[in-house]
Amino acid sequence: MKVTGFISLWTLVSLPCGQLVNPAEHEDVVKHAIKLHRGKGAVITQRKQWVLESCRKLSGLLRQKNVVLNKLKNAIRAVEKDAGLSDEEKLFQVHTFEIFQKELNESENSVFQAIHGLQRALQGDYKDVVNMKESSRQRLEALREAAIKEEMEYVELLAAEKHQVEALKNIQHQNKSLSMLDEILEDVRKAADRLEEEIEEHAFDDNKSVRGVNFEAVLRVEEDEASSKRNASKREVEDDLGLSMLIDSQNNQYILTKPRDSTIPRADHHFIKDIVTIGMLSLPCGWLCTTIGLPTMFGYIICGVLLGPSGLNSIKSIVQVETLGEFGVFFTLFLVGLEFSPERLRKVWKISLQGPCYMTVLMIAFGLLWGHLLQIRPTQSVFISTCLSLSSTPLVSRFLAGSVRGDKEGDIDYSSVLLGMLVMQDVQLGLFIAVMPTLIQAGMSTYSSIFKEILRILILIGQILFSLAAVFLLCLVIKTYLIGPYYRKLHAESKGNKEILILGITAFTFLMLTITELLDVSMELGCFLAGALISSQGHMVTEEIMCCIEPIRDFLAIIFFASIGLHVFPTFVIYELTVLLFLTLSVVIMKFVLAVLVLSLILPKTSQYIKWIVSAGLAQVSEFSFVLGSRARRAGIISREVYLLILSVTTLSLLLAPALWRAAIMKCVPRPERRSST
Repeated sequence: MKVTGFISLWTLVSLPCGQLVNPAEHEDVVKHAIKLHRGKGAVITQRKQWVLESCRKLSGLLRQKNVVLNKLKNAIRAVEKDAGLSDEEKLFQVHTFEIFQKELNESENSVFQAIHGLQRALQGDYKDVVNMKESSRQRLEALREAAIKEEMEYVELLAAEKHQVEALKNIQHQNKSLSMLDEILEDVRKAADRLEEEIEEHAFDDNKSVRGVNFEAVLRVEEDEASSKRNASKREVEDDLGLSMLIDSQNNQYILTKPRDSTIPRADHHFIKDIVTIGMLSLPCGWLCTTIGLPTMFGYIICGVLLGPSGLNSIKSIVQVETLGEFGVFFTLFLVGLEFSPERLRKVWKISLQGPCYMTVLMIAFGLLWGHLLQIRPTQSVFISTCLSLSSTPLVSRFLAGSVRGDKEGDIDYSSVLLGMLVMQDVQLGLFIAVMPTLIQAGMSTYSSIFKEILRILILIGQILFSLAAVFLLCLVIKTYLIGPYYRKLHAESKGNKEILILGITAFTFLMLTITELLDVSMELGCFLAGALISSQGHMVTEEIMCCIEPIRDFLAIIFFASIGLHVFPTFVIYELTVLLFLTLSVVIMKFVLAVLVLSLILPKTSQYIKWIVSAGLAQVSEFSFVLGSRARRAGIISREVYLLILSVTTLSLLLAPALWRAAIMKCVPRPERRSST
């Protein structure tokens, strides 16, 4: 603004002119103004003279502004009547005049906004924090809007400058003869300008007035190499490409997702460095865990801990790493479904359906009981209990790699029961995510509306059950009519070229994932069902696809387990080690006992021996509690302390899981048949 240097002056001197405030009531403010602008020794006559002269200057500036506006209007009319100018040139000159007119109006508005703000502050109570907070919020909003207007005006001026340069070039081209190459380049330039105009999305203008959109102040941070002169050209290029990082007042960090100019290819070098670093450090960490007899997945988690916020803090694109890691879960569950044939699923479907439901109900009941004793809100107790009732499907899938089947004819093998129950828990996860908004509203509602919330939850459960029925009906149709011809076509087209086979299987997996997500069922269930449907084509098909997909799964699984390590905070665990060990052991023992109790009731008598192995596999907390916990913390269901406790208990339970699994395998499975990834 042109008057930024005068704002502090006018806000203090214009009040007596407009008779907005009685000077006798604010003698201290006047003294402070004299001290700032005239010095401590100013006498009363000098003060009055200073006020009158300042008012005269402000009045003169306003009159001068009105004169300039009238001249601008006359100039605009003259341009519009000038027959010697083209329509494009007329629009450009008129637009330039309008920009200057807007600058004058905005400068005047800034002066009177400052006066109004001072009046509001003087009328307020300095002891009223709420009033001062509201005043500060209003000033912040005004500054944000002013910044946006100034930014838009700057962009318009850049466009005007570009137009002037092009106009000069056109005049020069008209005064000299162009070669054939120059004419071609000129045509290409015009075509490129049209292309930019066609593909440019006015996302800022389109969304700034949308409901729920807020203006925020952000910091733009360049590379840490700013002190190095040899990287100056690189920084200039990155600045043009928009690859710097933005940080808002809440310390959230943002990177570019879609550039204004889509004709230039871009890459997020922070994300590339993060993936490269994780890949390099995962090797020694996994190697070390293999040497001491632990699953390699714990080495990958340690890698995430070392590189994450609690370690070297070298991972910049945490959200992007976690997003890529989700594909590790998808492919892991696809291979689980590939090994888990529909015949095995049909054999244990009742157990898979009943077991997780009974365990979740019992966990919630115990949670409400403990919550009542400890005076915890019911919504918080229900949330914590549901989080802790879930178990980790990727972890158990690693345990079951190459697992044995029942050793007697007619037996139910523990891997089928365990995987079936875990898949049902994934369905419960989708149901719980759908119910969470209602749970948030229930936490803020009075007891008079509890019945409405219960009715809403029942309706949601009905919708999920309907969606499940639709998914399984669709799977039946695909298995009967589509999957056989689809795979035969893929196999015929992929002879000598595995790319078509891999792409076809991946596309089918993503299709099932999309269908289950659209039906408000968990995406993980869609991946599992895709593998189960393909496994119905026979053992040879399963082996061929597994050889192609396993390397992709292994790499993405490394990213997934490293992303879990990003949320592990060793210092917090060390500070509260006694409490966390007690809570973790309590949760593990409770889940083990409840699983044994439930399986004792629903398993056939001939298969009772597998309840110990299945219970050991379920006696840990799913990594999805990180996701649920973060959502609940943002929604206010749980506090920061409870959130950190959930993260720590989940991590420690995952670390204890291999030991418990090995103990159960050694006790229940004969030695020649022990084949586990652990």
